[in-house]
Amino acid sequence: MPLLDTFGRPLSNLRLSVTDRCNLRCQYCMPEDDYTWLPREDVLHFEEISRLVDIFLSLGVDRVRLTGGEPLLRRDLASLVRMVAAKPGLSDLALTTNGILLADQIDALKAAGLRRITVSLDTLRRDRFIALSRFDELPRVLEGLSAAKRVFGSVKIDTVVIKGINDDELVELIECGKTLNAEVRFIEYMDVGGATKWKLGDLFSRKEMLARLSQHYGPIEPIRQTSSAPADQFTLPDGTVFGIISSTTEPFCSNCDRSRLTADGMWYLCLYASQGLDLRGPLRRGATAAELQTLIRDGWLGRRDRGAEDRLALGDRRATLQVIPVRALRQDPHLEMHTRGG
Repeated sequence: MPLLDTFGRPLSNLRLSVTDRCNLRCQYCMPEDDYTWLPREDVLHFEEISRLVDIFLSLGVDRVRLTGGEPLLRRDLASLVRMVAAKPGLSDLALTTNGILLADQIDALKAAGLRRITVSLDTLRRDRFIALSRFDELPRVLEGLSAAKRVFGSVKIDTVVIKGINDDELVELIECGKTLNAEVRFIEYMDVGGATKWKLGDLFSRKEMLARLSQHYGPIEPIRQTSSAPADQFTLPDGTVFGIISSTTEPFCSNCDRSRLTADGMWYLCLYASQGLDLRGPLRRGATAAELQTLIRDGWLGRRDRGAEDRLALGDRRATLQVIPVRALRQDPHLEMHTRGG
């Protein structure tokens, strides 16, 4: 029987952060110049991650996604992929990356057993890329995407859409995706708190995205889905499939089966949760598999989180009520969303 939380949502999807560090400073995620990083001695070793994955698999998880920060900054990530990919009961092992280091590592990742790649790409214009991320790395991201097509045959592209910044590139990104055999997924700009200074006026909604794309392509048809994937899929008249993740205006909390394990072993039941459950401490104190199972099982059975819906209910107040002062963020790096794997 699946392990169900208080709203009947199964524990089946684990987002596994392998580092909180990143080589970009995107304005919607990590806009500050300096961050307080997780202490290196607290970051889980690959063997510790592997053991925790075993526990999660025993409780019903069958899909794992490696995230960061930027996961490809973690040295010898292919070794971890090899450990996890071989585990019985795992149906999918994916990676989300900004793509900068992908071309150099993709062959090793594929050989180790990685099954899918998602690359974040918010703009195809070099000047905008620099303005959004503070680094001139668009050529290497595009190189990584080409490598993903070569090695995996297909790839997903995640694009955060911000009004007045890149909302005029939707068609260009769709057309780019066609050349890469990529499904583009447009993500509503999310109020992830922290130091991002999110404003409701910066939101370019799902409704606006569909209207913009329909003006160019003609009628767009939704695809009926039964999965818990966060993106709603649509087809263009030529059969091209794309997705929209509308977690800001139309949250998918009701069927969210995701939890997040930080690089230092804090387990969060929701992206917006203010507190997590420490698994590193019991693990390093020698907790048995049964004891770790009990911790995770009890945590999930009591899960009531519906963070995106709670924020939506705040209306116009959400931008001011959810902001955490930078001083507080530096005292507790877990409050930053990049630490939780996005």
